Amino acid sequence: MRIIGPDELHFGVDDMEACRGFLKDFGLTESEPGVFEAKVGTCFVIKDMADADLPPALPTGNKLRRTVYGVEDAASLDEIAAELSRDREVTRGENGSVEAVDDLGFALRFQITRRHAFEVEPELVNTPGVAAGRPANKHGINLEAETLPLTLSHVVYFVPDIPKMEAFYVERLKFRVVDRFKGMGPFLTPLASTDHHTLFLIQTPEYMKGIEHAAFHMQGPTSLMLAGNKMRNKGYETFWGPGRHQFGSNWFWYFKSPMGCAVEYDADMDRLDEAWLPRELPASAEVAQAFLLQAIDKWAPGGPPPEAE
Repeated sequence: MRIIGPDELHFGVDDMEACRGFLKDFGLTESEPGVFEAKVGTCFVIKDMADADLPPALPTGNKLRRTVYGVEDAASLDEIAAELSRDREVTRGENGSVEAVDDLGFALRFQITRRHAFEVEPELVNTPGVAAGRPANKHGINLEAETLPLTLSHVVYFVPDIPKMEAFYVERLKFRVVDRFKGMGPFLTPLASTDHHTLFLIQTPEYMKGIEHAAFHMQGPTSLMLAGNKMRNKGYETFWGPGRHQFGSNWFWYFKSPMGCAVEYDADMDRLDEAWLPRELPASAEVAQAFLLQAIDKWAPGGPPPEAE
């Protein structure tokens, strides 16, 4: 069951133009009306909240209406359909896609991934005592070109029943538990992903059920900071960050969005191999981040500029 990770998130919104403006400013490309892509092709899709193509909203009214997972091959789609049809309604699309709901009512679609090859240079670092990480005489800051989101990284749900939700994704869809915040929830990732997490579950009351945030991978920490600073300068409100998480190790900067959730830039997330050993720590502010910064306006030493003569 070779699930890669989230390919698309579909939202039913009440202000299309506000959402369109946010997603373009965030760095996504509107490839067709309402479809906002990262460089690899993964995307947010926004539709009017009354659009008949969308599944019904959750009882909480959360604006996320469907999570679409990309898979590697048609055999994985057949395997998912066979597994889920044992105890729930499953529909198949003309392209072989699979539609169902999970055990807490979140609408799901599985499809051959829309991800495609793309080119990006790694963010290079010079460290004292070792060979240069960047070619000589080449600075490491590209102020214009590298602030575009590369790929949809992960989605986070507020859920009222962690054991039930975790069991569905682990036992039915073969996700693995990578780490866990005790008293909060698990970090999960599917078999065909090496990302530390593509799904995180947070225990909440029933009335909060829905998406909490979604994230896009950036080229690296510098790219993340440049992109976040652009969003801040455009007047968007920071929800959390900039900072760096402990679990996952990723840098982060979250912004409030008109889709009813936060949207995050992340960078430098841990990758997995078969030797990874899950960790478990009590949830707290101390373990939620290694450090948290506060953005301020640009400044230079020397005091205020001299008055014009």
